[in-house]
Amino acid sequence: MITVAMRPAALDERVDEAAYGGKAAQLAAAVRAGLPVPRGVAVGVDVVDAIAAGDTVALGELERAIAGLTWPLAVRSSAVGEDSAVASFAGQHLTCLNVCSPSALIQAVRAIFASARSGSALAYRRRLGVGGEPRIGVVVQELVMADCAGVLFSCDPVTGADEIVIEAAWGLGEAVVAGLVTPDRYRLSPGGRVLERAIGLKDVAVRATADGGTRQTPVAAGLSRVSCLDDSDLERLWQLAARCDETFGGRQDLEWAFAGDRLYLLQRRAVTRAPRAA
Repeated sequence: MITVAMRPAALDERVDEAAYGGKAAQLAAAVRAGLPVPRGVAVGVDVVDAIAAGDTVALGELERAIAGLTWPLAVRSSAVGEDSAVASFAGQHLTCLNVCSPSALIQAVRAIFASARSGSALAYRRRLGVGGEPRIGVVVQELVMADCAGVLFSCDPVTGADEIVIEAAWGLGEAVVAGLVTPDRYRLSPGGRVLERAIGLKDVAVRATADGGTRQTPVAAGLSRVSCLDDSDLERLWQLAARCDETFGGRQDLEWAFAGDRLYLLQRRAVTRAPRAA
């Protein structure tokens, strides 16, 4: 049975991490803080369990919840304990981009449910000492058709140094997250001064296709070694990191995208692996 507390909630509502998962709770807090998060809904673990089991009531709940969103959609995992200060689960659970129809949305939810029970995801849970059956919700958002995208850390994720590290590539951020390219890499001081620019080789981009899903497309030779970000873009990312610091505290691990002149925050988690700086 789906309880009132577990029904899909708009991301501008306060959602409980235990009911909707870590990613949903983080994004909902970001929306309430006025951060530039794409519109979406949080779907609780009970609804995802029911959809995976073929429950028609749960399917109806999901259809009503997304009625105000504009297709295509991005469907992301939101497991209980995911994106926490001690366990990011980064890369363990599925993300489905450019979901273009209700039937594809149902398939995406079921695929994300299954990904939480994959061998690698269960092994990750064992390594962290996380017991019990996986409990996974999803976040359904309007897809950002990114011109460029990437990740941002508000400390060096390897050394823990007090600086901002940004990686960027053309197209959707999966090119960076999945390691498909050598991204541009920028280092900024805590005050936003550019310390280093290292332009990578971004010879492919992940783009949305007309019939749903994504594919890798070649990047024009004239752009593959051109910086994705100018000084104005870097300043806006530095400001986004500062606002996330104010909202959440700690150190930030952000996924972001530029579409036209708009900057979006796609995901936020705490940096979990950086050592203390010497």
